[in-house]
Parts: sequence; C-alpha cells; structure tokens
Amino acid sequence: MVKAALGYGSKIGEREENLKRGLALLEEGGLVRVLAVSPLYFTKPVDYEDQDWFVNGAAVVETSLSPRELLGLLKSVETRVGRTKGGVRFGPRVLDMDILLYGDETVREDDLEIPHPRMDKRRFVLAPLCDIVPDWVHPLRGITVRGLLDALGENPGDVVPLGNGPS
Repeated sequence: MVKAALGYGSKIGEREENLKRGLALLEEGGLVRVLAVSPLYFTKPVDYEDQDWFVNGAAVVETSLSPRELLGLLKSVETRVGRTKGGVRFGPRVLDMDILLYGDETVREDDLEIPHPRMDKRRFVLAPLCDIVPDWVHPLRGITVRGLLDALGENPGDVVPLGNGPS
C-alpha cells in the first residue's frame, strides 16, 4: 500500500457536492481508502484567469494501485461526476483530480508526472495540502509542503477558506 496526495477542484455546478462525490467514488471499488481530507478553499484561477473562482481541496489516500492505475481511476471518477472532454485548458470544469505526490516516487511520462509538475508554484494546491500533510517532502525539491508554501511568500487573498470568500 502506498500513500498518495491528491489535489481536486470544481468550478461548475454544485462545487462542494462535486468534490464530495468524487472522493466517495474513489473509495467505491475498495482499491483506494481516503485517509485525510483538507478544508475546502475558494481559489483564484491561474493560467486562464478570465473565469470565476474555483473550490479546491486536497486529500491523502492509501492505495495498492500503481500511479498509472490511480490516474485512470481519477479520470473515470471525473467523468462519472460530469466532466466532459474539451474546453479551455485550465478553464472551468465540473471536477478536476490530480495526483500530487505518490509516496516518495517520481514518474516522468508523456501524460503523467509525479510529483505534479506545477504543484510547488500553486498556492491553491499547497494551502489545502499543508493542512493535512505539512511535513511531506517533495521528492525532487527536498522541501516539505509547508516549506514550498512558505517559499511562495505572502499573498493570502488568492486562497480563501470556504465561507470567507467569493461565492
């Protein structure tokens, strides 16, 4: 069994429900067990900024699935919750789930990179992840999740706890 850190977000529809349903579906087949779930945050969009804010969170799961199999399960869950192909890259979506960390392993393939290649630059990933696993060390950077978040400096307005931000 391996522990993996997942990031997930929703922009369309009942965002909180989409996220809860996604986590529930992950556990449905018994191959993934959710160990910890972060609080949810309203997060300012990055890369494609001409859109409303997302709701994002993070989870730690335990699984016997390989990274490739876990990715396949995440994509299946996204589809089951209502995500469709196409659209603007980094644009609005019903559910987006990513593998951020997978134990201390690294994977470099065309369609799968672990650790997630942009996680160390994204407050919307690091803030919720820091709530549940602040001491997990990024296997390439050799820095904890807390250290990565601290390295981004002050700009707390980009990530606001649910209930305190824009709806």
